[in-house]
Amino acid sequence: MSHQPATVRTITDRLDAVGNVTKANTKGYSVGSAAMACFLLFSAFIDEVNIISPKKFHVVDITTPEVFLGGLLGSMCVFVFTSWALSAVGNAAQDVIQEVRRQFADNPGLLEGEGQPDYKLCVEIVARAGLREMIRPGLLSVLAPIITGFIFKYAGVIQGKELLGAKVICAFLMFSTSTGILMALFLNNGGGAWDNAKKYIETGALGGKGSEAHKAAVTGDTVGDPCKDTAGPSIHILIKLLSTITLVLAPLFID
Repeated sequence: MSHQPATVRTITDRLDAVGNVTKANTKGYSVGSAAMACFLLFSAFIDEVNIISPKKFHVVDITTPEVFLGGLLGSMCVFVFTSWALSAVGNAAQDVIQEVRRQFADNPGLLEGEGQPDYKLCVEIVARAGLREMIRPGLLSVLAPIITGFIFKYAGVIQGKELLGAKVICAFLMFSTSTGILMALFLNNGGGAWDNAKKYIETGALGGKGSEAHKAAVTGDTVGDPCKDTAGPSIHILIKLLSTITLVLAPLFID
């Protein structure tokens, strides 16, 4: 597109590969800081419950069926959030593809470099799709701990189990945080590895461009980009948001 010599692409590909590695390292630090923040918020949640409630607790027993179920819901929340984030990228990309095809059909001269495409409309489509597709993951991160806490709070009242809602929320936070940390590390590093694998094959290794290995690597890169650039970094925010919401709304989960 820029009519630069092939050597420019070789240099920029190497820089991109190095950038993927350094970006994965920085995201590792980000995951670590998110884990520390969640640990502190989790401790603050238990302290707040003990301050508000006359009944004290310092240990969460996951052998209790309701508490273990709350932990499973926390882990499931991470996977559902990840799937919705990946789907959002695919939906936004599909909208852009349809618009590009429309512009090519309306103005065939674009394929020969004649005329200018409407870049502004594509940027607008991406911006609108990004905001629209993040509604579901956003609602999930906000409503999941609230609904879980309320359901088990009243279940504890019916069964005569004190602070069941707060204990279930503790398990919810513990499981979602641990699952989120591992999932974020996997997505950040796996996505970067898939991207770099394609660049490595394009240097001529394993058959180079056009080989079966290259076709597989292109598919891996297509999946890896939303993993390392969307879903992985978003999980950092998810686990911190879950801990913050439960801390702020802690009085609602105490019977």
